[in-house]
Amino acid sequence: MFTGIVEEVGTIRAVRRGAHSSVLSIGAALVLSGLKVGDSVAVNGVCLTATGKDEGGFTADVMHETLNRSSLDSLHAGSRVNLERAMAADGRFGGHIVSGHIDGTGRIAAVRGDDNALWYTVEAAPPLLRYIVEKGSITIDGISLTVAAVTDTGFSVSVIPHTAAVTILGQKGPGEVVNLETDILGKYVEKLLRPAENPSQPGGISLEFLAENGF
Repeated sequence: MFTGIVEEVGTIRAVRRGAHSSVLSIGAALVLSGLKVGDSVAVNGVCLTATGKDEGGFTADVMHETLNRSSLDSLHAGSRVNLERAMAADGRFGGHIVSGHIDGTGRIAAVRGDDNALWYTVEAAPPLLRYIVEKGSITIDGISLTVAAVTDTGFSVSVIPHTAAVTILGQKGPGEVVNLETDILGKYVEKLLRPAENPSQPGGISLEFLAENGF
């Protein structure tokens, strides 16, 4: 589990590609502290398992499903990536609940300045937009952000200078692809409510259930 607070920007040292998978070698410093083989690290918001570690970085396997769902397939030697270690049990919850399981990708449609902030408009598909709500949380390339506006084709976020400076988002512009993870709470609520849409399927939450239980 992660919080969406990026700890450092790392650099892809090498990519070894298989038929349907990849092995990433990632240069890092801060996230190496306490990192052990088998630990989880979010790379541009994607939860990966450290399979090796040396003084200058770590390696991680990327499976077929992850390449299909995320932008990791476009990484190459020299690419910069956002890194975050899994949250410690006694850590501060500075962002929001982030699983590191990417729902899909979006494309930056526009970037504009607003005094000291940067507004990013991101195009996304309807299956993702259904879980994105104004003033809700969204993870973009592993960064916990607040949704400022939602339309039929995308959404917008306002990014403070610090976030733009310490993550790769500040270097991205229109046309670039970003990893998106929607708020996990919305997906669980939908899962609980869905059986109510099918009377033949028992369980779930309905208006009748809520009324019977005092809601």
